[in-house]
Amino acid sequence: MIQAKLKVYRYDPQKDQESHYDTYTVDNLPDFATVLDALIKIREEIDGTLTLRCSCRSAVCGSCAFRVNGHAKLGCKTKLSALAPDGEEICVDPMGNMEVIKDLVTSMDTFWDKLRQVKPWIETDGEPPEREYKVPHSKMVELQQPMNCIMCGACVSDCTVLEVDENFLAPAALAKAYRVVGDPRHAPTKESLINLSQEGGIWDCTRCLECVQVCPKDVAPMDQIIKLRELAIKEGLTGNVGAKHVIHFTKSVSHSGTIDERTLPIKAAGLGWAIKNTGTAIKAILKGKIKPPFPGTHPSVTEVKDIRRIHMELEEKS
Repeated sequence: MIQAKLKVYRYDPQKDQESHYDTYTVDNLPDFATVLDALIKIREEIDGTLTLRCSCRSAVCGSCAFRVNGHAKLGCKTKLSALAPDGEEICVDPMGNMEVIKDLVTSMDTFWDKLRQVKPWIETDGEPPEREYKVPHSKMVELQQPMNCIMCGACVSDCTVLEVDENFLAPAALAKAYRVVGDPRHAPTKESLINLSQEGGIWDCTRCLECVQVCPKDVAPMDQIIKLRELAIKEGLTGNVGAKHVIHFTKSVSHSGTIDERTLPIKAAGLGWAIKNTGTAIKAILKGKIKPPFPGTHPSVTEVKDIRRIHMELEEKS
């Protein structure tokens, strides 16, 4: 048997003016106990006012998602012994980027609103086919990854872009968008990609990997976003800053073996943007973030040849 110490976020809009934390010590838990097991025991035996959401307790329904020690997790899948082998205090918060209803329960409106925006359904052209369209097995295997999403909202909770930009579609919706756009039965593929390439779409992801880290079902939302970017470029949707950045980034590396950070902002965002952000560029140079074009700062000729060869091989595979 083990003992757990939990510092739990508390907020009751009908009573409290401000949120606070309560600390609970839970005894006589089995060695395999999860964070959810401890929270349920707190609610049933210590403090009946604690509010949380849970259902299946088998990592299927996704309802018991909240932040544990700063990162979104499923409470039913997170073992106490792995988090605190020596009885360390565990901090439990409601999910981020969502309105707190009470204690650990948050509104999922943001999640569902983002999902609706990407139109997560397959559309076909014309009349229904005479026979069933059989999707190639290899394609369905690829689409299985985004299909594994259980709508828990963990990736939305910890999305660093959504934290500063409420217009961002967020990882879960974009992963679901790839499940639709990547399906060969979906007819308006280019139209969908045009919509997804707008501001707040696929090009606003900063690739922080947080959504990949917190997803309990290995959906890897960021990987699905990258696939959407690749499809958008193949469709010729290269007029936005994100696509231009990728194209010129690749050209710079394949040509000289390194990134030309002096010209990349100009080619991606335009001269006006570059001039406006000159101060940032100067600070980056002074901090050593941008290397000056002095001899010896770029790869040797031999290294450049190797980089070009690798680039060509990757181009042929794609």
